[in-house]
Amino acid sequence: MNPETFTNPSGQVMRVEHEGKAFWAFVPDPLPPDVTLDARLVRVLSDADRALGELAGLGRAIPNPHLLIGPFTRREAVLSSRIEGTQADIADVYAYEAGALGNRDTDAREVVNYVRAMNHGLQRLAEVPVSLRLVRELHAHLMEGVRGGAATPGEFRHVQNYIGRPGCTVETADFVPPPVSQMIPALEDWEAYLHTDDGNPPLVRLAYIHYQFETIHPFLDGNGRIGRLLIPLLLVEWNLLPLPLLYLSAFFEQHRSEYYDLLLAVSQRSTWEDWLLFFLRGVEEQARDAIARARRLQDLQRAWRERLQARPYTAAALLRLVDELFVAPTVTVPQVQDILGVTHRAANQTVMRLVEEGILVPIPGRARNRQFVAQAIVDILTGDGE
Repeated sequence: MNPETFTNPSGQVMRVEHEGKAFWAFVPDPLPPDVTLDARLVRVLSDADRALGELAGLGRAIPNPHLLIGPFTRREAVLSSRIEGTQADIADVYAYEAGALGNRDTDAREVVNYVRAMNHGLQRLAEVPVSLRLVRELHAHLMEGVRGGAATPGEFRHVQNYIGRPGCTVETADFVPPPVSQMIPALEDWEAYLHTDDGNPPLVRLAYIHYQFETIHPFLDGNGRIGRLLIPLLLVEWNLLPLPLLYLSAFFEQHRSEYYDLLLAVSQRSTWEDWLLFFLRGVEEQARDAIARARRLQDLQRAWRERLQARPYTAAALLRLVDELFVAPTVTVPQVQDILGVTHRAANQTVMRLVEEGILVPIPGRARNRQFVAQAIVDILTGDGE
């Protein structure tokens, strides 16, 4: 890390000597920074607050908002993991969860672990706030049985890490987070800020918190995914959303270079305003995207139910399976048998009825344990939106 690039740092650039190596590292100042919200920031913040409020209202008005949680969480898991280099798409994730991939697809397992970590976090919020304890628990779920899983899942690092191009060393890295001796106090300050109302608007605080966590980089692997996962959890904990409906990974992935450049620029030059503008624009954009997708999913669910109810002899089990597809749009006949509590024959007839209606389509190349997908749901989740 070149200390000369830190011309107006938002923390301390320190010389470290360890095990015969000498290098520079960065320790961020405790939050909050001294930032004045100018007219431009206030306007962007207002837009983000308005969009987030609309999304919260939609979440509270939906009769069964949990039908959106599964699809939205899996979409976020795919995109957040993609930033870190995984190649699994949402169809792979549903196939893995349906047991069609076995344990062969490591990328899909990593994404599924993200979903499990998110679900664990939501459950735990009823018992503990977002805290260092919960962060370690999330990391343990995220890293269980995957690449990097040997890097002490659920434990903060005990050695120095660094960020840079493949093949770089700690001496030549682009950025070196705090050494362990400084990392622990920095994490404690970060946790204290989580539970302190400093008077800043919540979305501004969230931008500060995300930057600080990514800069401390307390794990050997999985820091980015944990940092992004904390955003919806905090929105729920702070009652800004009733459920985790807002995710920023799509925005960060779309603007990946700018995202990383702005995080680094805050450390090097204290460009907090640029980072806040970027983060708040992401909130507004993704809130409006989530609203559009949620409404399209609602419209699709309503259209399918109305079509089936207009048919003669539509069993309640058929409508129930349609609703379940919005939780998991990929199914097998044995899964349907378990979901509906019916015989294998009845489950197969129900699936075939939805195939005839064009709601489900068979996934090619799966002669055994055939899979069927509600492609229209997947298209809403993976498309560019409207």
